[in-house]
Amino acid sequence: MRILVAGGCGYVGSVLVPRLAERGYRVEVVDTLWFGSHLPQTIPVNKKDLFELQEGNLEGFNQVIFLAGLSNDPMAEYSPSLNFIYNAAGPAYVAYLAKKAGVRRFIFASTCSVYGYTEDTLCTEDSMATSSYPYGISKLQGERAVMQMASERFSVICLRKGTVCGYSPRMRFDLVVNTMYKTAVSDGCIYIFNPETWRPVVSIQDAASAYIRAIEASSRISGVFNIASGNFTVGEMGDIVRDRLQRLSGKRIALSIEHRGEYRSYKVDISHAVTTLSFKPRHGIEDIVADLYEHGDQYGDLESETYYNIRTFRRIFPVGARSGPWQRLP
Repeated sequence: MRILVAGGCGYVGSVLVPRLAERGYRVEVVDTLWFGSHLPQTIPVNKKDLFELQEGNLEGFNQVIFLAGLSNDPMAEYSPSLNFIYNAAGPAYVAYLAKKAGVRRFIFASTCSVYGYTEDTLCTEDSMATSSYPYGISKLQGERAVMQMASERFSVICLRKGTVCGYSPRMRFDLVVNTMYKTAVSDGCIYIFNPETWRPVVSIQDAASAYIRAIEASSRISGVFNIASGNFTVGEMGDIVRDRLQRLSGKRIALSIEHRGEYRSYKVDISHAVTTLSFKPRHGIEDIVADLYEHGDQYGDLESETYYNIRTFRRIFPVGARSGPWQRLP
Protein backbone atom coordinates (compact mmCIF):
# COMPACT_ATOMS: atom_id res chain seq x y z
CA MET A 1 0.00 0.00 0.00
CA ARG A 2 1.24 3.49 -0.89
CA ILE A 3 0.53 6.24 1.64
CA LEU A 4 1.14 9.98 1.22
CA VAL A 5 1.56 11.94 4.46
CA ALA A 6 1.00 15.69 4.11
CA GLY A 7 2.92 17.45 6.87
CA GLY A 8 4.77 14.22 7.66
CA CYS A 9 7.95 15.98 8.87
CA GLY A 10 6.18 17.51 11.86
CA TYR A 11 5.93 16.46 15.50
CA VAL A 12 3.47 13.57 15.00
CA GLY A 13 4.68 12.62 11.53
CA SER A 14 8.24 12.12 12.76
CA VAL A 15 6.95 9.28 14.97
CA LEU A 16 4.17 7.98 12.70
CA VAL A 17 6.02 7.80 9.36
CA PRO A 18 8.83 5.48 10.58
CA ARG A 19 6.24 3.23 12.22
CA LEU A 20 4.34 2.99 8.93
CA ALA A 21 7.53 2.12 7.09
CA GLU A 22 8.28 -0.59 9.67
CA ARG A 23 4.88 -2.13 8.89
CA GLY A 24 5.85 -2.45 5.24
CA TYR A 25 3.89 0.49 3.85
CA ARG A 26 5.42 2.54 1.03
CA VAL A 27 5.34 6.00 2.57
CA GLU A 28 6.08 9.35 0.96
CA VAL A 29 5.90 12.79 2.55
CA VAL A 30 5.02 16.24 1.28
CA ASP A 31 5.94 19.07 3.64
CA THR A 32 6.87 22.76 3.58
CA LEU A 33 9.81 21.87 5.89
CA TRP A 34 9.19 24.91 8.07
CA PHE A 35 10.69 22.86 10.91
CA GLY A 36 13.11 20.79 8.85
CA SER A 37 13.06 17.01 8.53
CA HIS A 38 14.00 14.43 11.15
CA LEU A 39 12.80 11.43 9.14
CA PRO A 40 15.04 8.54 8.08
CA GLN A 41 16.76 9.30 4.79
CA THR A 42 15.04 6.28 3.23
CA ILE A 43 11.68 8.13 3.35
CA PRO A 44 11.04 10.24 0.20
CA VAL A 45 10.27 13.85 1.18
CA ASN A 46 8.93 16.36 -1.33
CA LYS A 47 9.32 20.00 -0.24
CA LYS A 48 6.13 21.56 -1.49
CA ASP A 49 3.32 23.82 -0.31
CA LEU A 50 -0.06 22.07 -0.15
CA PHE A 51 -1.56 24.46 -2.67
CA GLU A 52 1.13 23.57 -5.19
CA LEU A 53 -0.16 19.99 -5.32
CA GLN A 54 -1.97 18.82 -8.42
CA GLU A 55 -4.10 15.76 -9.04
CA GLY A 56 -1.15 13.96 -10.61
CA ASN A 57 0.86 14.24 -7.39
CA LEU A 58 -1.71 12.01 -5.66
CA GLU A 59 -2.22 9.40 -8.36
CA GLY A 60 -1.15 5.90 -7.35
CA PHE A 61 -1.57 6.46 -3.62
CA ASN A 62 -4.07 4.31 -1.73
CA GLN A 63 -4.42 6.60 1.26
CA VAL A 64 -3.58 10.18 2.22
CA ILE A 65 -2.96 11.31 5.81
CA PHE A 66 -3.29 15.06 6.38
CA LEU A 67 -1.10 16.15 9.31
CA ALA A 68 -0.32 19.57 7.82
CA GLY A 69 -1.53 23.01 8.87
CA LEU A 70 -1.08 25.32 11.84
CA SER A 71 -0.87 23.24 14.97
CA ASN A 72 -1.98 25.33 17.94
CA ASP A 73 -3.82 28.40 19.24
CA PRO A 74 -0.78 30.74 19.38
CA MET A 75 -0.03 30.19 15.69
CA ALA A 76 -3.70 30.59 14.76
CA GLU A 77 -4.07 33.82 16.71
CA TYR A 78 -0.82 35.23 15.34
CA SER A 79 -2.09 34.77 11.78
CA PRO A 80 -5.81 33.99 11.57
CA SER A 81 -5.61 34.26 7.78
CA LEU A 82 -2.99 31.52 7.41
CA ASN A 83 -4.83 29.50 10.04
CA PHE A 84 -8.05 29.39 8.04
CA ILE A 85 -6.23 28.82 4.76
CA TYR A 86 -4.13 25.87 5.94
CA ASN A 87 -6.51 24.29 8.48
CA ALA A 88 -9.79 24.70 6.60
CA ALA A 89 -9.09 25.23 2.90
CA GLY A 90 -5.93 23.06 2.97
CA PRO A 91 -7.55 19.74 3.87
CA ALA A 92 -10.54 20.51 1.64
CA TYR A 93 -8.26 21.08 -1.35
CA VAL A 94 -6.07 18.02 -0.76
CA ALA A 95 -9.09 15.76 -0.14
CA TYR A 96 -10.68 17.05 -3.35
CA LEU A 97 -7.52 16.20 -5.30
CA ALA A 98 -7.23 12.83 -3.58
CA LYS A 99 -10.77 11.81 -4.48
CA LYS A 100 -10.25 12.85 -8.11
CA ALA A 101 -6.97 10.91 -8.22
CA GLY A 102 -8.63 7.69 -7.07
CA VAL A 103 -7.30 7.62 -3.50
CA ARG A 104 -9.50 5.31 -1.42
CA ARG A 105 -9.12 6.87 2.05
CA PHE A 106 -8.36 10.33 3.45
CA ILE A 107 -7.42 10.71 7.15
CA PHE A 108 -7.58 14.19 8.67
CA ALA A 109 -5.76 15.29 11.82
CA SER A 110 -8.40 17.19 13.76
CA THR A 111 -8.47 18.23 17.41
CA CYS A 112 -10.58 18.06 20.55
CA SER A 113 -10.17 21.86 20.68
CA VAL A 114 -13.35 22.03 18.58
CA TYR A 115 -15.34 21.40 21.79
CA GLY A 116 -14.37 24.74 23.32
CA TYR A 117 -15.55 25.03 26.92
CA THR A 118 -17.80 22.50 28.64
CA GLU A 119 -18.53 21.76 32.28
CA ASP A 120 -19.27 18.31 33.72
CA THR A 121 -19.77 16.89 30.23
CA LEU A 122 -18.02 13.97 28.58
CA CYS A 123 -17.98 15.04 24.95
CA THR A 124 -18.85 12.50 22.28
CA GLU A 125 -18.46 13.05 18.55
CA ASP A 126 -22.13 14.12 18.50
CA SER A 127 -21.63 16.82 21.15
CA MET A 128 -21.93 20.42 20.03
CA ALA A 129 -18.62 21.94 18.94
CA THR A 130 -18.53 25.36 20.58
CA SER A 131 -15.01 26.70 20.05
CA SER A 132 -15.06 30.42 19.30
CA TYR A 133 -11.33 30.77 18.61
CA PRO A 134 -9.57 30.58 15.23
CA TYR A 135 -7.81 27.26 15.74
CA GLY A 136 -10.84 25.26 16.85
CA ILE A 137 -13.11 26.90 14.28
CA SER A 138 -10.73 26.22 11.39
CA LYS A 139 -10.26 22.57 12.35
CA LEU A 140 -14.02 22.06 12.49
CA GLN A 141 -14.35 23.67 9.07
CA GLY A 142 -11.68 21.29 7.77
CA GLU A 143 -13.56 18.32 9.20
CA ARG A 144 -16.85 19.34 7.62
CA ALA A 145 -15.25 19.99 4.26
CA VAL A 146 -13.58 16.58 4.01
CA MET A 147 -16.47 14.63 5.54
CA GLN A 148 -18.89 15.86 2.89
CA MET A 149 -16.70 14.19 0.25
CA ALA A 150 -17.03 10.75 1.85
CA SER A 151 -18.61 8.16 -0.41
CA GLU A 152 -18.72 4.42 -0.99
CA ARG A 153 -15.37 4.59 -2.81
CA PHE A 154 -13.77 7.38 -0.76
CA SER A 155 -13.52 6.74 2.98
CA VAL A 156 -12.88 9.79 5.19
CA ILE A 157 -11.76 9.51 8.81
CA CYS A 158 -11.21 12.51 11.09
CA LEU A 159 -9.29 11.96 14.31
CA ARG A 160 -10.09 14.51 17.00
CA LYS A 161 -6.98 14.15 19.12
CA GLY A 162 -6.41 15.43 22.61
CA THR A 163 -3.19 17.35 23.28
CA VAL A 164 -0.41 15.14 21.92
CA CYS A 165 2.58 14.84 24.26
CA GLY A 166 5.78 12.83 24.46
CA TYR A 167 9.12 12.48 22.74
CA SER A 168 9.48 12.97 18.99
CA PRO A 169 12.62 13.41 16.87
CA ARG A 170 10.96 16.71 15.85
CA MET A 171 10.63 17.72 19.48
CA ARG A 172 8.26 20.33 20.91
CA PHE A 173 8.14 21.87 24.38
CA ASP A 174 4.99 23.94 23.76
CA LEU A 175 2.58 21.11 24.67
CA VAL A 176 1.21 20.85 28.19
CA VAL A 177 2.97 17.74 29.58
CA ASN A 178 6.13 18.48 27.58
CA THR A 179 6.12 22.04 28.96
CA MET A 180 5.74 20.76 32.52
CA TYR A 181 8.69 18.42 31.96
CA LYS A 182 10.77 21.25 30.51
CA THR A 183 10.22 23.69 33.40
CA ALA A 184 10.70 20.94 35.96
CA VAL A 185 14.11 20.19 34.45
CA SER A 186 15.18 23.77 33.78
CA ASP A 187 13.61 25.61 36.76
CA GLY A 188 13.01 22.84 39.28
CA CYS A 189 9.35 23.91 39.24
CA ILE A 190 6.14 23.03 37.39
CA TYR A 191 3.90 26.02 36.69
CA ILE A 192 0.22 25.17 36.74
CA PHE A 193 -2.37 27.63 35.47
CA ASN A 194 -6.06 26.90 36.10
CA PRO A 195 -5.62 23.52 37.81
CA GLU A 196 -9.37 22.88 37.69
CA THR A 197 -9.66 22.82 33.88
CA TRP A 198 -9.92 19.52 32.01
CA ARG A 199 -7.87 18.36 29.04
CA PRO A 200 -7.76 15.11 27.09
CA VAL A 201 -4.11 14.09 26.61
CA VAL A 202 -2.82 11.56 24.10
CA SER A 203 0.64 10.00 24.13
CA ILE A 204 2.37 10.53 20.80
CA GLN A 205 2.77 6.75 20.58
CA ASP A 206 -0.98 6.29 21.09
CA ALA A 207 -1.61 9.02 18.50
CA ALA A 208 0.51 7.13 15.97
CA SER A 209 -1.38 3.94 16.82
CA ALA A 210 -4.68 5.73 16.18
CA TYR A 211 -3.56 6.62 12.65
CA ILE A 212 -2.49 3.02 12.08
CA ARG A 213 -5.88 1.76 13.25
CA ALA A 214 -7.55 4.24 10.87
CA ILE A 215 -5.36 3.13 7.95
CA GLU A 216 -6.12 -0.52 8.61
CA ALA A 217 -9.85 -0.11 9.30
CA SER A 218 -12.48 -1.56 6.98
CA SER A 219 -12.87 0.40 3.76
CA ARG A 220 -16.55 0.85 4.63
CA ILE A 221 -15.74 3.02 7.65
CA SER A 222 -15.92 6.81 7.57
CA GLY A 223 -16.51 9.22 10.43
CA VAL A 224 -15.19 11.41 13.23
CA PHE A 225 -13.44 9.84 16.22
CA ASN A 226 -12.21 11.21 19.55
CA ILE A 227 -8.68 10.06 20.37
CA ALA A 228 -7.12 10.34 23.83
CA SER A 229 -5.02 8.38 26.29
CA GLY A 230 -7.06 9.86 29.14
CA ASN A 231 -8.80 12.93 30.57
CA PHE A 232 -7.04 14.91 33.30
CA THR A 233 -7.35 18.20 35.12
CA VAL A 234 -4.30 20.39 34.64
CA GLY A 235 -3.64 20.15 38.37
CA GLU A 236 -3.64 16.35 38.22
CA MET A 237 -1.25 16.42 35.26
CA GLY A 238 1.17 18.51 37.28
CA ASP A 239 1.05 16.08 40.19
CA ILE A 240 1.70 13.08 37.94
CA VAL A 241 4.56 14.79 36.10
CA ARG A 242 6.20 15.91 39.36
CA ASP A 243 5.86 12.53 41.09
CA ARG A 244 7.22 10.60 38.11
CA LEU A 245 10.15 12.98 37.53
CA GLN A 246 11.09 13.02 41.21
CA ARG A 247 11.28 9.22 41.18
CA LEU A 248 13.31 9.20 37.98
CA SER A 249 15.72 12.01 38.84
CA GLY A 250 15.89 11.82 42.62
CA LYS A 251 15.44 15.62 42.72
CA ARG A 252 12.76 17.65 44.46
CA ILE A 253 10.43 19.58 42.14
CA ALA A 254 8.21 22.45 43.29
CA LEU A 255 4.72 23.36 42.11
CA SER A 256 3.54 26.90 41.37
CA ILE A 257 -0.24 27.15 41.03
CA GLU A 258 -2.11 30.14 39.65
CA HIS A 259 -5.82 30.54 38.91
CA ARG A 260 -6.64 32.48 35.74
CA GLY A 261 -9.61 32.76 33.42
CA GLU A 262 -9.67 29.88 30.91
CA TYR A 263 -11.51 29.58 27.61
CA ARG A 264 -10.94 25.85 27.09
CA SER A 265 -12.02 22.97 29.30
CA TYR A 266 -13.31 19.68 27.98
CA LYS A 267 -13.06 15.93 28.39
CA VAL A 268 -13.90 13.35 25.76
CA ASP A 269 -15.39 9.91 25.36
CA ILE A 270 -13.25 7.66 23.12
CA SER A 271 -15.62 4.66 23.08
CA HIS A 272 -16.52 5.20 19.39
CA ALA A 273 -12.85 4.82 18.39
CA VAL A 274 -12.44 1.82 20.70
CA THR A 275 -15.49 0.06 19.27
CA THR A 276 -15.11 0.98 15.59
CA LEU A 277 -11.35 1.35 15.03
CA SER A 278 -10.12 -0.96 17.81
CA PHE A 279 -8.10 1.98 19.20
CA LYS A 280 -6.88 1.10 22.68
CA PRO A 281 -4.55 3.61 24.37
CA ARG A 282 -1.60 2.04 26.15
CA HIS A 283 0.40 5.01 27.45
CA GLY A 284 -0.50 7.31 30.33
CA ILE A 285 1.17 10.51 31.53
CA GLU A 286 3.72 8.54 33.57
CA ASP A 287 4.81 6.79 30.38
CA ILE A 288 5.01 10.12 28.54
CA VAL A 289 7.25 11.57 31.25
CA ALA A 290 9.49 8.50 31.30
CA ASP A 291 9.89 8.74 27.51
CA LEU A 292 10.78 12.44 27.72
CA TYR A 293 13.27 11.77 30.50
CA GLU A 294 14.89 8.86 28.62
CA HIS A 295 15.73 11.19 25.72
CA GLY A 296 16.85 14.08 27.92
CA ASP A 297 20.44 14.05 26.71
CA GLN A 298 19.31 14.79 23.14
CA TYR A 299 17.60 18.16 23.71
CA GLY A 300 20.45 20.58 24.28
CA ASP A 301 19.14 24.13 24.81
CA LEU A 302 15.55 23.73 26.00
CA GLU A 303 14.82 27.32 24.93
CA SER A 304 15.85 26.71 21.32
CA GLU A 305 13.45 28.24 18.79
CA THR A 306 13.05 24.87 17.11
CA TYR A 307 11.12 23.49 20.08
CA TYR A 308 8.39 26.17 19.96
CA ASN A 309 6.21 26.36 16.86
CA ILE A 310 5.13 29.96 17.36
CA ARG A 311 8.75 31.20 17.55
CA THR A 312 9.67 29.53 14.27
CA PHE A 313 6.42 30.73 12.70
CA ARG A 314 7.08 34.34 13.67
CA ARG A 315 10.54 34.15 12.12
CA ILE A 316 9.16 32.80 8.84
CA PHE A 317 6.27 35.29 8.77
CA PRO A 318 7.59 38.31 10.69
CA VAL A 319 4.71 40.66 9.80
CA GLY A 320 1.92 38.36 10.83
CA ALA A 321 1.88 36.49 7.50
CA ARG A 322 -0.01 39.24 5.67
CA SER A 323 1.60 37.90 2.54
CA GLY A 324 1.68 34.15 2.19
CA PRO A 325 3.03 31.44 -0.07
CA TRP A 326 -0.30 31.02 -1.89
CA GLN A 327 0.23 34.49 -3.43
CA ARG A 328 3.29 33.17 -5.29
CA LEU A 329 1.37 30.38 -6.99
CA PRO A 330 0.47 30.59 -10.70
